[in-house]
Amino acid sequence: MQMSVGPSRGPVFVAPPNGNHRSPGYVHGRVVPVRSPPPAKSPPPPPLKPIGPPPDRRPNFCLSEESQRRERAQSLEKRRNTFICFGCSLGAFFLTLILVLSLSSGEVLDENCPDHNTLLRSWNPGHNPEKAMVVRRGDLFRLDSSATFYSLTIQSGGLVVFADNKEGSKNITVKTRHVLIEDGGALHIGAPQCRYRSRATIALVGRSDDKSVAEVPELGRKFIGVRGGATLELHGTERLSWTLLTRTVPPSGLASGGYAFQRNFSRGINLRVVDQDTAELLFYERYDTHESQNDSRRLSQLLRSLPAGRIVTLAVGDSAVKNLLDETKKTIQSLLASTYVCDLKYRQAWALVSVIGGGNGSCSEDVREHENHDTGGKALARQNFTTVDGVGFSVTAYSEWRNGEPQFGHIGEIVDGVDMRAEVALLSRNVLVYGEMQSACYGDNWCQFFGHDTYGGHIKIFGNFTSVHLSHVELRNMGQQEKGRYPLHFHRCGDVDWRGGYREPAYVDGLSIHHSFSRCISVHATNGLLVKDTVGYDTLGHCFFLEDGIEQRNTFFHNLGLVTRPGTLLPTDRNDTMCTSIRDKVFKNYTPSPSMECKAVSTFWIANPNNNLISNAAAGSQDAGIWYVFHSSSTGDSHGLVPETRAELTPLGIFYNNRVHSNFKAGLFIDKRVKTTNASASDPREYLCLDNNARFRPHENADPNRPRVAALIDTLIAFKNNDLGAWIRGGDITVKNSGFADNGVGLSFASDGSYPKDEGSSQEVTQSLFVGESRNRGSNGGQNKYWGQGGADGKMRTLPRNKTFPIRGFQIYDGPVQLTQSTFRNYVPTTERFTSAVGFNLKNTWQLTPRNNLSKLSFQPTVTLKAFFGRPGQWFEDNDLDGDKNSIFHDVDGSVSGYRDTYVGRADNYLIRHPDCANATQWGAVICSGSYSQVYIQTQGAPNRTLSISRDEYPEAPLLLRGINSQGALSQQYQPVLMMSKSYTLHWNGPAPREIVLSLINFNQGDWVLVGLCYPTDTTFQVMADINDRQKNTFDNITDYGTVASLTELEKKLLERKYFFDRSVGLLWLYLRARHGRHGHSYCSVKGCERVKVTATTSSSKLTCNCTAKAYPKYTKTPSAAVPMPTLNTQPCRDCGASQLVFSSDPWNSYLQTQIKSLSNKEQQSGDTLSFINVSTTGHRRDFPGGTGGHDPPRHPGENNDWSPPIYKCKHNYAISNRHRSIVLLGTRGKPHGLEGVAQYLVPLGMTKAADLQGKGYLAFWGFQGGSAPLPWASILAGKGEVQLGTLERYLPLSLEAYGCTQLSTRRDLELLKSTTKPQ
Repeated sequence: MQMSVGPSRGPVFVAPPNGNHRSPGYVHGRVVPVRSPPPAKSPPPPPLKPIGPPPDRRPNFCLSEESQRRERAQSLEKRRNTFICFGCSLGAFFLTLILVLSLSSGEVLDENCPDHNTLLRSWNPGHNPEKAMVVRRGDLFRLDSSATFYSLTIQSGGLVVFADNKEGSKNITVKTRHVLIEDGGALHIGAPQCRYRSRATIALVGRSDDKSVAEVPELGRKFIGVRGGATLELHGTERLSWTLLTRTVPPSGLASGGYAFQRNFSRGINLRVVDQDTAELLFYERYDTHESQNDSRRLSQLLRSLPAGRIVTLAVGDSAVKNLLDETKKTIQSLLASTYVCDLKYRQAWALVSVIGGGNGSCSEDVREHENHDTGGKALARQNFTTVDGVGFSVTAYSEWRNGEPQFGHIGEIVDGVDMRAEVALLSRNVLVYGEMQSACYGDNWCQFFGHDTYGGHIKIFGNFTSVHLSHVELRNMGQQEKGRYPLHFHRCGDVDWRGGYREPAYVDGLSIHHSFSRCISVHATNGLLVKDTVGYDTLGHCFFLEDGIEQRNTFFHNLGLVTRPGTLLPTDRNDTMCTSIRDKVFKNYTPSPSMECKAVSTFWIANPNNNLISNAAAGSQDAGIWYVFHSSSTGDSHGLVPETRAELTPLGIFYNNRVHSNFKAGLFIDKRVKTTNASASDPREYLCLDNNARFRPHENADPNRPRVAALIDTLIAFKNNDLGAWIRGGDITVKNSGFADNGVGLSFASDGSYPKDEGSSQEVTQSLFVGESRNRGSNGGQNKYWGQGGADGKMRTLPRNKTFPIRGFQIYDGPVQLTQSTFRNYVPTTERFTSAVGFNLKNTWQLTPRNNLSKLSFQPTVTLKAFFGRPGQWFEDNDLDGDKNSIFHDVDGSVSGYRDTYVGRADNYLIRHPDCANATQWGAVICSGSYSQVYIQTQGAPNRTLSISRDEYPEAPLLLRGINSQGALSQQYQPVLMMSKSYTLHWNGPAPREIVLSLINFNQGDWVLVGLCYPTDTTFQVMADINDRQKNTFDNITDYGTVASLTELEKKLLERKYFFDRSVGLLWLYLRARHGRHGHSYCSVKGCERVKVTATTSSSKLTCNCTAKAYPKYTKTPSAAVPMPTLNTQPCRDCGASQLVFSSDPWNSYLQTQIKSLSNKEQQSGDTLSFINVSTTGHRRDFPGGTGGHDPPRHPGENNDWSPPIYKCKHNYAISNRHRSIVLLGTRGKPHGLEGVAQYLVPLGMTKAADLQGKGYLAFWGFQGGSAPLPWASILAGKGEVQLGTLERYLPLSLEAYGCTQLSTRRDLELLKSTTKPQ
């Protein structure tokens, strides 16, 4: 029974005495707001007797027999009432006694806690792995101890509650083959308002090949099953599920304990030197003191040269004493306080961690005797330290060296404006459900693909349940490589929120699902589910999975998916090997194509756009982080429930503040559908494989006749994705407030073909940042296959694809796209590859519209290649496909090229040129004024034709096009971009097509071109014009063309529908002129697509129709510009670029961009005189150039991005702020005098101890005055000798509570969550 207690988020369950948890009017799957019966009331006490003499007795009367019977009945009734009163009083007494005893034992009864239900009976069933335990109606059990069953079934009216106590010591483990909760049954571990404090474990056991265990219908084996009408409430202790690093962890692995120096028995003494302030490994060396006295002397010299405070580790490999000089032993003893070195013996294991000059208290030392020839005793020395900026780390030395030390750094900061902080997840929970596994793969569990057991447990929840809520539960080793066997599976549950009648909608909150063998959470034909704060780590197959394409209104809020690996269940789960090996569902001997049908495994697999993704993170997927895929009809078990999903027309739910990184194919992928028919001879591919025919074009109510609804991708952070940060295909889609960094390609849009199904739609990017190669250089090794030179600093780094792959920030494919108010940083080509801010899809056969508009863009000084059009070579191949040759974009305001309202196209495309065009040689481009449109040239009956187009002003440079269809196709389409108000001739490398249709694409009203088509001289023609409404597939305004006698006469009749055939040359001349206006981004006019159709009849059908030799010089014209070329704009663009500097995963916070450049004496001597401190906020920048006197004064941002005057406390000629709650920045020029003396004054600004600045030549410092504890960003970097700091950049959060500031910003993600989960 469900009981409402105040404003509680979750229900409280108390079973009634009769064991029936239903109330009148009960409906399956609906939570009924009823309460348990109140305790019986005692009858009122008798009235008090008055003080005084007793009243006189009444006289006795003789009564009739009837009266006597009445009197006896009244007496019996009175006696019965007395017994009832006594019973109720006794019950009240025992209830009070129970309450008193509970109070005396320290356990206060809490009606929010299911195990405090007074109707529960203590249950200690013991351990019997052969017993099928059944909890029947009226069995209301509090499980007080661990138990083992063959199976556990909770029937209607049965209740099992795990016992708990306030100390959290009531640890209970249930081991069973399965748990089945039937209609009316309930299982509780904790509650939302009374979380479980002890450790509760449900272990699911069994093997897939155990035929002695019968499978349960719809559930199989090794499961927790929740039938319709059942209740499952699991609520562990609330803990932080996952967060982002607050500071960068270097490859030493300081976050996991520090340095553990290991080697393979390198003979002699192995030494490491560590900086005590930064934890940086400064020096390592092996001294063979077994063989070499010289090595012993070198070790002494090295130790004596180290400054006081330096951390040193020493460890023996094999043996070190034969030539270890007494002088060296004394040096180690005096400087490092060793007590064992003087008595060290042959092959003794010895390890030491100490501090130069630190005395006995700083030395950790261990020695072990040699045990045998092969192995020695392990000596281990360990010391804990703290960096100057408060990071705790340890240094461990072993005398038994082993391979391996941490290799990968983890970024904990914003880098170049993009939030690259690594995710940190807590996997353990105190409520655990896990599958007990075998040590290796066995039986039919796809052992050809997996070396481990994949037959885990699973939880399956059926529709019409009474109540299901899971929070802060760990699911480990769950899922099976079988359909429907997932760690957590909501199976055809329908509406599970208020629409479904649930007062408390179902939710999943704070789960940890790791080492899963089939997905994380499957939402199957279920709507309105909230999945929140859940971690999915190291899983097989799609992790957060929408199954059949009809799931809608589900909300995924602040979930994390890490390491999503291929699985076997669906084609889209599989990798190359699985795709070609699993062929039982293809037609006959068909072999699948991995790249086209499989290889789509994703952390978030979203099969319907009407779902909400807010503040999620997806990293490390084999293919994609987030993939929106489209179903043309409901699939799987839902097939037929919804005849047509209309997913491609369904508006996108909320997409806000999601981050995707370190995925192989793409961070975000919006494209493709799945095949919804079974394999057949006509289509042998497997059911539910990838299919290319989807075009996302959202409209109101999924109705194409209603207005379009732009899909909004708001605040996407995409970095370190191998191929693409994001690939998005569809109609009206807008990306804004997004950051892309270190991807092969940052962002690429794709439309939906030659003629968009969603006529007039376009795609837009605004207020975004693109970073080519950031300061996050990555780590060499692991999954990072390519390591090479790159970035603005030219240092070694991880690379996408390979060392030669052409990195692009924004990729233009077809269009139309609008890229505006965005910023580009760090696009610097190398000798091995081209790296450009704007580029094009490689090896492109498709069309590119000249309506791809770029405007208000900002290119930082670290962009040396703004745009690139390719050149023959690796990746580009010959760079001569139709789309390659027609590459073009419109520079609306000149923010790319410097020339306003110009078009930037391929330098070798003379169809778009004129004499005044500006050359951009490095880009492989020309910049031209003019008006540009496309003509689609569609042919019939002429396969394998190459079209040659010559502009009459440049006949010597024709453009050759192959067509977009395969060469053997009977119909072909060519899509050239043409400059308007010019004339062109068209020629073929074979016979002319019998039928040609010329479509005017992107023509504005009045735009025209004059075209001459080559034919045999004996050809006759039928030429007609029409308007094609592609949405209705109708043809209107059909008009025949008439003939004229000369080209001169034709030119005079531009407005009429006429043609002229020059038989002497073989050219059919006619005008293509737009008679109707075009709306917005539509390819065609408001009336439809204006076309001209030419049907030719000739007896010379085998002649090659290339009229170039006869046409020129007869029709050659002098080149000219139809539109004058503008002058070069030399003024900077004030409104260009993104308005925000930082693109973070906490966009409600503000950040301060700081840059410090300090100069050493050597840099000054080499001519570098620039030292500075730069401070920028959104839209504002302050530069503080380096001053004299050896330092730069600190600057202090106050609250609300205000700037206050600095206040100084001078010591050693350094200015240190004493203003409360101020950010302090410090830089130096040259080698300042007394630098070491300033260290103590930096401690109150965020340092945990005074830094060792002795001998340092220059430094950079970030600190905070007024904090109660060191802030994670407070740091100091110092250099000396040959090391150069360069320009250092930090992004500092503003107005945080840690500063003592009042948090004024609004959490938009929480507002969106509230809006998606409130009753509609």
